[in-house]
Amino acid sequence: MAESPPIVLEVRGLTKRFPGVLANDHINLKLYKGQVLGLLGENGAGKSTLMNLIYGLYAPDEGEILVNGKVAHIKDPNDAIALGIGMVHQHFQLVPVLSVTDNIMLGNESVRGPFLNRRAARQRIVEISKQYGLEVDPDALVQDLPVGVQQRVEIIKALYRKCDILILDEPSAVLTPQETEGLFGIMRTLLERGVSIIFISHKLKEVLEICDTVTVLRLGKVVGDADPKQSTEESLASMMVGRNVLLEVEKGETTTGEPILTIKDLNVRDDRKLLAVDHLTLEVREGEILGVAGVQGNGQTELVEAITGLRKVESGHILIGYKDLTNAAPRTITESGVAHVPEDRQKNGMVATFPVKDNLVLQTYYVGPFSRGIVANEKAKEENAERLVKQYDVRTPSIFANMSTLSGGNQQKAIIAREFSRKSHLLVAAQPTRGLDVGSIEFIHKQIVAMRDAGSAVLLISTELDEIFSLSDRIAVMYAGKIIDTVDIQDATRESIGLLMAGIKRDKTEKVVTHG
Repeated sequence: MAESPPIVLEVRGLTKRFPGVLANDHINLKLYKGQVLGLLGENGAGKSTLMNLIYGLYAPDEGEILVNGKVAHIKDPNDAIALGIGMVHQHFQLVPVLSVTDNIMLGNESVRGPFLNRRAARQRIVEISKQYGLEVDPDALVQDLPVGVQQRVEIIKALYRKCDILILDEPSAVLTPQETEGLFGIMRTLLERGVSIIFISHKLKEVLEICDTVTVLRLGKVVGDADPKQSTEESLASMMVGRNVLLEVEKGETTTGEPILTIKDLNVRDDRKLLAVDHLTLEVREGEILGVAGVQGNGQTELVEAITGLRKVESGHILIGYKDLTNAAPRTITESGVAHVPEDRQKNGMVATFPVKDNLVLQTYYVGPFSRGIVANEKAKEENAERLVKQYDVRTPSIFANMSTLSGGNQQKAIIAREFSRKSHLLVAAQPTRGLDVGSIEFIHKQIVAMRDAGSAVLLISTELDEIFSLSDRIAVMYAGKIIDTVDIQDATRESIGLLMAGIKRDKTEKVVTHG
């Protein structure tokens, strides 16, 4: 019988309380050398809190942490790093205006006398990149890098600090399928070199593919462990949520009506003044969901920002109904019956320092019943918040708690609650289920279909092909700023959509036409 690998990290009875919340309740878990431990749980189940305890961002109220069999006293991240623990956070801890080298050196500077030894640091970064297959330009500015490459920078930062225990918190939440495959390749190389990994994710397919064992949290407690080889997505989902979950949305036939969103010959530039949306034309009608598929970075972000008034249009037209709202102010667009779930919730979807109750009326605080002239109706705001928090299962200690105190998934649910509860004719949803657990995804998908069935038009932008295929009536594929094809869902296959996402289109004679 093969000997078990040594335990590199053990948690015993770990407990953490916040005002009104028992976030972690006497948690036990073990991480073995050279293995991937998957950590699953609903939004607010306590996963990130647990990792923040291990990484020294929080102090436990009870319990202990052992590293390589010895009790560890971790008062801050520096203590964790000294013990060989590194963490890649869900929201990257990088300074966009600094180079890759400067970001990796930050807090762990190489010095030569009184001077920074940037050359030595750069050389070490190059060596780590080669050793672990983490291709990155050490001189590039972080703000110029795709999300997938920024993540590599975070991993290199941990390896630069000589970590052999790596915590990955929702590492694939912002990655394309191709980037996720790249991440898994990197993880396998890390394992071969003796690194042990804790992998937090809501994506059950990925957990089954990459993890050696799985621990499931629910309401701050460990509810069980699972062997990925003997588990299914359905069995893991029911462990997480405590009930059977529909992984495929039930959606009937639809009857489309008048155009709600019409875009004609649209040109939009990105932050670098490059053409991101290139002579784009599309239409979304009453009672349909148009899914926009594409590898991230092909103009989807700029398209959504142009529609919602957050980015200036260079030329072309955007019509809501039959009203031209090109370059209209965001409030004008909102008041025209447009609901918007933004791609970047922290930048465009919420005010982190405002309480939950105020975030739930960000679009309507100035109208009745939330306002009486210039006087706010706090009672109406509180009643609205209590109703939506319950309806959308937003896990918060209180409606008076700041949005910043909620988990990423619960922040997303609060934004969705606000946007879906307003009367709207058009829903623009960009990555609406990013960072959400399977139970929440099931609920949100049902709400999107209900909006369609009530006659609204839905523009869905998602990098998740499962989501696109599950919800869409038609799929438009975006490549290099253009819609290169639009396909009815019954005619779409994963292979054909995948080829289109790569810029390859087959004409009716099967001749391959490349775009670029």
